Amino acid sequence: MDSEVPSDDQRGSAGPIALEAYEALAEAFATFADDNEWNGHYDRPNTVALIPEVDGRQVLDAGCGPGWYSEWLLKRGAEVTALDISPAMLAQARKRLGDRAALVWADLERPLPFVDASFDAVVSGLVLEYVHDWHSTMREFYRVLKPGGVLVFSCQHPFADFCRHTETDYYDIALVSDEWSSFGGKVTVPFYRRPLSDIIEAVIEGGFRLERLLEPRPLAEIKDRDPDSYATLSKYPHFLWIRAAKGER
Repeated sequence: MDSEVPSDDQRGSAGPIALEAYEALAEAFATFADDNEWNGHYDRPNTVALIPEVDGRQVLDAGCGPGWYSEWLLKRGAEVTALDISPAMLAQARKRLGDRAALVWADLERPLPFVDASFDAVVSGLVLEYVHDWHSTMREFYRVLKPGGVLVFSCQHPFADFCRHTETDYYDIALVSDEWSSFGGKVTVPFYRRPLSDIIEAVIEGGFRLERLLEPRPLAEIKDRDPDSYATLSKYPHFLWIRAAKGER
């Protein structure tokens, strides 16, 4: 399956909350996010540490962006399907992956375009904060996973989000935004901050068995590369990592 360009009907009138930002960021993100401190040396080492053996397995990269996780999975023998809501990000992923992975335009807020039990694993790196209804998305991840399949995802940490947006009620699912300046120019990126309880309840109510939850300190290498980021990440967790397995409903 290859569906890289959405039709006008697929796009809808309003569109996903962060689509405009990521369309603008795509090229710069693909260039700089591979090796920056927050993505390349904080998010990804902790995410890949939770991914099981993938050789010969069918894996969904849910919110693939420019394709870093897809490439990592391909190198380890996985058969990869990569989806994203941003046509510009899918174009960057195509540059990286060529025809080695199936690229699919899809919205994680809607039913996924796959039959039941299609995948052995779902990997989603720093994507779910752009989804309002996690409960529906978790049910879809459960549906497309095979029995015993594994979900690995990272997201922004509720504590860090609330520290930056103290005007909101911690217990609400609130639409907020951050201003990013790391990828050339300033871009406002909207996302949903939510309490930890909503994250865990969505995973469990989706049918998953929680296996691991990580709140690690930053790698020592970040201190040498960017002491300010290292100091910030050492004070409290900014991202959260979870691995869950498909259980019996």
